[in-house]
Amino acid sequence: MTGSDPPQVGTNGDVVHETRPSQPNGDSKEPTTLLLALEDPMPEVVPAGGGGAGGGGTTRDEEKGGCWQVRFTLAILSLLGIVLMYAMRVCLSIAIVGMVGTEHHHHGEHNASEAVAAEDVCPSPEQTGGKPKETIVGEFTWDETTQGIILGSFFWGYACTNIPGGRLAEYFGGKRVFGLGIVLSALFTVLTPLSARASTELFIAVRICCGAVQGVVFPAVNSMLATWIPPFERSRFSTIVYSGFPLGTVLSLPVGGWLCSSTFLGGWPSVFYLFGGLGILWGVFWFVLIHDRPEAHPRISAAELAHIQAFAGQTKRAEGVPLPWKDILMSLPFWGLLAGSLGYDYGFYTLLTELPTYLKNIQHFDMSSNGLISALPFLVMWLWGYVWGLLMDRLTKAKVLSIITIRRLSMSVALYGAMISLVIMCFVNCDPVLAVVVLCLSVGLGGSANCGFLCSHQDIAPNFAGTLLGITNAVGAFAGVFAPMITGAITEGNQTLSAWRYVFLITVGIYLVTGSLYVFLISEKPQYWNEPKLCRAGKECDNEVKVSLASTVTTPTSPTSPLDPVIC
Repeated sequence: MTGSDPPQVGTNGDVVHETRPSQPNGDSKEPTTLLLALEDPMPEVVPAGGGGAGGGGTTRDEEKGGCWQVRFTLAILSLLGIVLMYAMRVCLSIAIVGMVGTEHHHHGEHNASEAVAAEDVCPSPEQTGGKPKETIVGEFTWDETTQGIILGSFFWGYACTNIPGGRLAEYFGGKRVFGLGIVLSALFTVLTPLSARASTELFIAVRICCGAVQGVVFPAVNSMLATWIPPFERSRFSTIVYSGFPLGTVLSLPVGGWLCSSTFLGGWPSVFYLFGGLGILWGVFWFVLIHDRPEAHPRISAAELAHIQAFAGQTKRAEGVPLPWKDILMSLPFWGLLAGSLGYDYGFYTLLTELPTYLKNIQHFDMSSNGLISALPFLVMWLWGYVWGLLMDRLTKAKVLSIITIRRLSMSVALYGAMISLVIMCFVNCDPVLAVVVLCLSVGLGGSANCGFLCSHQDIAPNFAGTLLGITNAVGAFAGVFAPMITGAITEGNQTLSAWRYVFLITVGIYLVTGSLYVFLISEKPQYWNEPKLCRAGKECDNEVKVSLASTVTTPTSPTSPLDPVIC
């Protein structure tokens, strides 16, 4: 592929390419202009010099390299990266149960001055004549407040690097930013057991650093999706990529629970060694197979490249664009997006970090089953996200629902559905089976957000998709800081049903307010501030990627085919 004039887009949205056939003396004749008909989502393009023994053009399957496209490789490796990212983030939620043990907790045990109704505390297994509750002897004596600080420390670092991560990805490409975020996080995860045994302060510092390097991951991958994925494919690809965070939770909690209850590498430390080591291994494949932009990819087919570039005005520009802070802060769709993100993150992080503690202290699940039961809601979330994403993709293609309707409907299901479920959770009391079912419903419905606010950054400003997600994720990260701290303050020495009802009702109120703001304020259209100021002023501004397909497109051998390029 050689550099030349950029492909032009006609008034009907079709891509116009110029070819300069190679001559023996190295000169070029006048170009022949080809118009690629884009009714077919992947138009056929015949590479120069292609053909078999008879000198004819390549077949459609040969041109596309089979049915696999490089966007699929990007989606799968991004998915695996986010799976490992969340495994490294979440593993502490289950490991801390083994690190602290059970002998330092008070499951409803209060002194004489604390009159606690019997119905406010779930009976332990030994009180009901069941199997005696498992006693775990931990290495550390952290109380609930200290545990809340430790669990929240990750998000202090996480909140600080989201916005810089988005800007770095937009200017220097998401490949390095995303890849280094995962690999460095893996190194800090491997160092976690050593730091925890050295001192609590060092442990907190390592978790802050782990959060800081993970803070760049989501802005970077969102910037890459805005670069590689056309608008009408975003629900599908975003669902695939962002399903990594429930899947990472699903894998890490049961595996972590099993490892903590084993003697492998000392029990709980093996959780950090396993996921940290896998993160380092993943980095090898990422840096070898992934490229920042479609036109820079050495293995992309001309057909796939033309398909992506046909949506150049709705995907991220090749060059970085100065950030219009004032315009962003004056934008109502941005504030709706910020509200939806904040509400979703607060509820998600509350349950993500505190669910194992609730199941252990209130419903009295033992260590080996705690991780598996804690993972069930996120398994439902993962599966529901795929079902909802497939449904929305079909409805979009059939033109049954508009993009804005899909965004609003998806977030209504995610936030209002979870809100109703947590209200029901306040009346579950000491029924462990019903508690797990309702928690599965509350967390699981959040999977529809993959087609909601997680696509909205790319919708309203594809040129700033990384930075916008950095902003909303940074604000949401503070929810990750305060959610476990608030929960720890409410339940400190008060592991009762009424205390956890307060935790659930606070989340219900946040869901209601933030979900309503998102639904009323969000838009699906690119905002005016998405383009550089020169473009908005009406001056000449090229939104096309500076790349040419001159050496890869030739006149087709069979112009009568409806799938072949049409000669203009």
